Amino acid sequence: MKGFQIALDTLPRRDGERAEAAALLEDGQLSDLLIDTDDPRPGTIYRALTDRPVKGQGGMFLKTPDGPAFLRQVKGLAPGQPILVQVSGHAEPGKAIPVTARLLFKSRYAIVTPGAPGINISRAIRDEEIRVSLNGLAHDIFPETEVGQGGEAAGLILRSACAAADEDAVAEDIAMMADLAARVLGDAEGAPEKLLDGPGPHDLAWRDWPQAQVEDATGSFATLGVDEMIAALRGGRVPLPGAGTMFVEPTRACVAVDVNTGADTSPAAGLKANIAAARALPRQLRLRGLGGLIYLDLAPFPKRERKQLESALKAALRGDDVETTVSGWSVLGNLELQRKRARLPLAPILAGLSE
Repeated sequence: MKGFQIALDTLPRRDGERAEAAALLEDGQLSDLLIDTDDPRPGTIYRALTDRPVKGQGGMFLKTPDGPAFLRQVKGLAPGQPILVQVSGHAEPGKAIPVTARLLFKSRYAIVTPGAPGINISRAIRDEEIRVSLNGLAHDIFPETEVGQGGEAAGLILRSACAAADEDAVAEDIAMMADLAARVLGDAEGAPEKLLDGPGPHDLAWRDWPQAQVEDATGSFATLGVDEMIAALRGGRVPLPGAGTMFVEPTRACVAVDVNTGADTSPAAGLKANIAAARALPRQLRLRGLGGLIYLDLAPFPKRERKQLESALKAALRGDDVETTVSGWSVLGNLELQRKRARLPLAPILAGLSE
């Protein structure tokens, strides 16, 4: 099928339960995958209690109902003080939950930003008439007296999805987020408690993925072939257009990517395989939940063609929503990347599922 398609389903876990999952298909190819885990979801908001500062790191451990959390850049906090915090990422095994005191209330069309006043419209919306209309709508609905934890005014961001949305839907979303923010921010005193659960895969698919045909019947993964696509992610081998292959293999220290030309022995085989790998790499890293240091051991090709390869890789990364920096070339000729760890690695999640 051409275009985007979204599948919502559940996957069987080894403990007998089922994990919520969402898959985004683009032209019949798996483009993104979300699978729920037992870890605290990013976006979860806690009323936490400050515990103890960490000398030399400028941070503090907090007590939450789901275990210890770590907050960076603390100032003026004393042990035993209640504070509202939001889970900002996934905790590595044995480490505290990463949290931030800068809360965001995010939906499909609107984001409420306590402590950051003002109404802003996504720069992706360039039609001036639409921008004027959205600005007027926001000022009509969003309460100027909305306040944050320390009495700061709250702001509002209208997301790019507003451009093609019905005005009533945008208005409803703004009002819903403003009401949610007011209720959570007004509950800042008391013992540690989870005030708002972060969005699961199905909610994230509705919130962040492109509008598309949605298949949400039980067994939609099997019907659309998503089960087979997920099974292919259990291994590191990735076939490339032409005869080339790429192997994506994570270690504790880094992610190693090996590119091979396969049966192609033509003079341009190395460059063709490397460019194909560059175009496929962001999707593979996104699907596998990989980040950190990434080393590309490329197929042999002339040094004079490095700029062409870098251009292809940077173009592919522009379509990815995870921050990735192309650091440069090592003395051994490997291309080095630094990628934000935005998700849990897929391999341990799949290990907890029934095959």
